[in-house]
Amino acid sequence: MSDSVLNAMTVDVEDFFHVSAFESVISPEQWKDYQPRVDKNTRTLLDMFAKHEVKSTFFVLGWVAERYPELIKEIHSQGHEVASHGYAHRRATEQTREEFTADVTRSKNHLEDLLGEALTGYRAPSFSIGYDNEWAFEVLAELGFQYSSSTYPVKHDLYGTPDWPRFAYMRKEGIIEIPIPTHKVMGRQTPIGGGGYFRLYPYTLTKSLISGYLKKEKQPYSFYFHPWEIDADQPRMANAPLKSKFRHYVNLDKTQGKLERLLNDFSWGTMKSVYNIDKTS
Repeated sequence: MSDSVLNAMTVDVEDFFHVSAFESVISPEQWKDYQPRVDKNTRTLLDMFAKHEVKSTFFVLGWVAERYPELIKEIHSQGHEVASHGYAHRRATEQTREEFTADVTRSKNHLEDLLGEALTGYRAPSFSIGYDNEWAFEVLAELGFQYSSSTYPVKHDLYGTPDWPRFAYMRKEGIIEIPIPTHKVMGRQTPIGGGGYFRLYPYTLTKSLISGYLKKEKQPYSFYFHPWEIDADQPRMANAPLKSKFRHYVNLDKTQGKLERLLNDFSWGTMKSVYNIDKTS
């Protein structure tokens, strides 16, 4: 391994038809029309993690948990952390406080009933907690979450809080926020947290950016991706916007090989272990 620092590996457990990039062409009412692929893809990831002796945090969509309870139990039984990704993959910025509370509560209660223990972490779909809905942190604290990973300090058309903290910090609401990592060059913050950027960048660049982040910032790094990102055979959304199709489909056939290298080159653990979060504190 290139570095002995323990970094956080995270997976947003959702299917290809849930993503925000396709929300203009697929409504939640249409999800039933697609054959889910999340169970198979997530089990492939579990095998990869076992091979490399890696533990990860799985931010699970409630919709997935209701349909694949045995998958969620398997994630938990293998020693990974299960956290909430909300229920219906609706961006927090598109919900009222009451709607957000209902969505997160439904997911949290189902996962806790399924696993028999309290959840500690939450991640908003598309990192959609920002300037206009900071009340979401109050809701998360009220619901008993200890941490969130719901902000990305960059400029992006779907999300972004570029002037918010770049590293884990305690919010005034009493919840720890763990932003997605960025690389700061000449005052500009470049996304390096994973997802589409991981698929787009050559692996050598990704490795260099992570190593540079660890050396310069002296902070643990956290990585995120989705089960559908290793699935090059997933159905194509022909009527989706060109930009959305590019973001979603670029280099899907290369992701699994890149992940194998990433798992081998750095040390990985759960969000709870990397950031020393104890749900009993």
